[in-house]
Amino acid sequence: MDEPVIVVTRRWPAPVEDELTRRFGDVRLNADDVPLGAHGLRAALEYADVVLPTVSDRLPAELFEGELRTKFLGNFGVGYNHIDTAAAAKAGIVVTNTPRVLTDTTADTAMTLLLMVARRAGEGEREVRAGRWTGWRPTHMMGADVTGKTLGIVGMGRIGVALARRGHFGFGMSVVFYDPADFEPDHRIPGARRVGTLEEVLAVADFVSLHMPGGAENTHLIDAAALATMKPTAFLVNSARGDVIDSSALIEALRSGTIAGAGLDVYEGEPEIPQGLVELDNAVLLPHLGSATLETRTAMGMLVLDNLQDFLAGRDPSCRVA
Repeated sequence: MDEPVIVVTRRWPAPVEDELTRRFGDVRLNADDVPLGAHGLRAALEYADVVLPTVSDRLPAELFEGELRTKFLGNFGVGYNHIDTAAAAKAGIVVTNTPRVLTDTTADTAMTLLLMVARRAGEGEREVRAGRWTGWRPTHMMGADVTGKTLGIVGMGRIGVALARRGHFGFGMSVVFYDPADFEPDHRIPGARRVGTLEEVLAVADFVSLHMPGGAENTHLIDAAALATMKPTAFLVNSARGDVIDSSALIEALRSGTIAGAGLDVYEGEPEIPQGLVELDNAVLLPHLGSATLETRTAMGMLVLDNLQDFLAGRDPSCRVA
């Protein structure tokens, strides 16, 4: 391939953009940092050799139909259910992602959500900022302890393991986990117990944290029936993918007291968030901050570049997913 035309769909950390433009001569950056949308993404696939999308770019099968110039999609993010990888592969496009480099940062975010929802931190900050706090009193805004409770992990991959370690070694939590994949995670957490069904985790955990990929069979994995299995004193945390939870069912469960609270970093139709969630004090809502540190986002971008460099050199990229 001659000098490739490269389209970057959103702004990246400056060190990565600088490195990208240093290595390659024809890089099209998104100066306005607004989503390209379906039309813009299709146009990019038609005129660029390389397209570097993010998790906010939707690339369904229809975008890969017909004549395309693109041969490489370097996804900025570990999750790739927003890309129809089968259609991309059929169109002759290699797809990569960015695993490993965001494990600890995302686990930190999940732990932040867990602590915030347990101790009503978001609700308390809103009260202070609104000038409604009238001073300390014994019954004011009582939350739930975290130390010594049972942490349920759904999806014991790298991030699930990292959160389990934080919970067990940092807060003395017991760990129970479910993962449908046929493997034994290398967690080294004394007493961690694997169970055979999702329902077994939901029934015993005081805090349930989701770490499953989105899409396919995991869409609405947590529905009304699953939520009804949880303890009324339990909390749900999601830093994985928004579509793993049925939003309508979650809103009803939070309103009715089926569960005590939820901490969310991802949403089904983000950036749109159901008004029902926004109105609930027992829901902590973050704007998809899972990997949002300068160090991690820079490492993610550099991994995209490494995968691209491998592809252009005729090597199989280490993070290839299609």
